[in-house]
Amino acid sequence: MTKSEKTADMRQLLMAGLGFSLADIDQRSTPGFDGGKKKGKAALAAGADRLSSLQEKLFAESRAGGEKAVLLVLQGMDTSGKGGIVRHVVGSVEPQGVSHHAFKAPTAQEQKHNFLWRIRRELPGPGMIGVFDRSHYEDVLIHRVRGLSPADEVEKRYDQIVTFEEEVAASGTRVLKVMLHVSKDEQKERLLERLNRKDKYWKYNPGDVDERAYWDQYQEAYQIAIERTSTLDAPWFVVPADRKWYARLAVQRLLTATLKDMDLSWPEADFDVEAEKKRLHAV
Repeated sequence: MTKSEKTADMRQLLMAGLGFSLADIDQRSTPGFDGGKKKGKAALAAGADRLSSLQEKLFAESRAGGEKAVLLVLQGMDTSGKGGIVRHVVGSVEPQGVSHHAFKAPTAQEQKHNFLWRIRRELPGPGMIGVFDRSHYEDVLIHRVRGLSPADEVEKRYDQIVTFEEEVAASGTRVLKVMLHVSKDEQKERLLERLNRKDKYWKYNPGDVDERAYWDQYQEAYQIAIERTSTLDAPWFVVPADRKWYARLAVQRLLTATLKDMDLSWPEADFDVEAEKKRLHAV
């Protein structure tokens, strides 16, 4: 099997299609990759140049008037590895071509508007890879589980999200949605690591333990959100996340494949190349 075939297979294996069941996914599995940690890290390093080249082409194309962009949405329970994806996958490309936003609880100003208002303000411009570390999906996940909005309002939001993402895709932005699916046991180990290391205290949030009490409800909320909002324009990919190295490799390949599918091209020179060479040699 060629590398491109393996990537295609991984995309198919991770996509949440008809009959998708979050409960059936083994969070320690490595769909589409048959190597271990050492081989996986090597594959991640090997794929960095390809991803970087495609990102540069996307950025360059926009300088010639191109309108294409990518929106990478990262969702997952606390400690699922969203930050690691940003550092080890997105961090391998040119920073000026990336816009990153981590959505927190809405401010008083943001609460005066529709829940998508603040999301629209952070959408990536032409040539950019936009990364949402948490996103508009918090407004149907935590709001459903903790009752922060009336149930009928949450129900309306699924359709609003689908319409919104259709509009984003129609504007030339590819929407790549990834749920990093970590197990409850693995989350516990990662939280304990933060408590056992002074250099990790800053990452620990006592509220994460409170949220663990609602684990099953969050799993149900994710199942519903993925079922209701996975579309042809904005499909969901569910990445087993107990093995950090695999999650990073999987997202790198998903992002690389997304960029490759966009049929990007280097801009043609808007000057006489040969004449410029002569001018340069003459100076």
